[in-house]
Formats: sequence, C-alpha cells, structure tokens
Amino acid sequence: MAHILIVDDDEIIAEMASQILMDAGHASGWVPDGERALELLNWRRPDLLLLDQDMPGLTGAQVLRSLRSSAENYDLPVIMFTGISGIEDENAAFHNGAQAYLRKPFEPETLLRQVEEVLTPRAERPRHLSLMDHLEQATGRWRDAPSKRAVF
Repeated sequence: MAHILIVDDDEIIAEMASQILMDAGHASGWVPDGERALELLNWRRPDLLLLDQDMPGLTGAQVLRSLRSSAENYDLPVIMFTGISGIEDENAAFHNGAQAYLRKPFEPETLLRQVEEVLTPRAERPRHLSLMDHLEQATGRWRDAPSKRAVF
C-alpha cells in the first residue's frame, strides 16, 4: 500500500483517481492546487505525487521544480497527470524531473499501471534520506544518526 497525493483543480477527476487508487489498496487524498500541496508536504511526505500540469496559481511544472530543489522532497516520485497533450509538455515534464506522464482522460488500468511502474523500483530502496543526510553518507561523513551530524 502506498500513500498517494493527487494535486488537481478538477474535483471530479481527482475524486475518480483517488477512488481508483483506494480500490486498488492505496491510501489516497487530493488537494486542489500547488500551494496547498507544498504546504501539505511540510507535514507529511507521500510515496507518490500525481500532479496536474495546468492549475490556477502554481502550475504543476512550478511545483515539480520546487520539489526537485528541495532538500526534503528532491526524490519524491511524481507522475504528471494532465489534460495537456503535446510532446513539448511531456518532454518538459521529464526534463523537470517527473518519472511518468499520464494524459487525462485516463483509463483506470493505465493509472494503476503507471503507479506500479513508478513505485515498484523504489520498493527495494532504503528509506528516504534528506539531501543533506544523503550527501553526508555519500561523502563518508555520515554519522550513526542524523542527529549526530558533523557541522561543516
């Protein structure tokens, strides 16, 4: 079971996707805009984010860039979830760090397949590390616990 956050300003689509994911055994909820998604990520990190591209306020691309530049959410898996169709938009999503791109309207099977394709390779990975902890570990400056980090 994965915890999946949907960020979409279309209530009908968000509710439908959430129900499909819950029926498949995942925990799912949604927020209607990018600002609320970023606020929520300060409280809890989901296993996956379904992110609409075209929303009022922060666009999906802006949210994705914010995540990729964040020390806490740099590696959060994201599926762009959008009605925008165009190879340029799809390429931009991948360039900005999305793991997959799902066009709306969507088939339930396609949604579930995309979710599994993104989550399955991550199932064997160790728990998430903040960027600082990851860099400390990679450079050999890792201490037994993050609370005992060396000060640089």
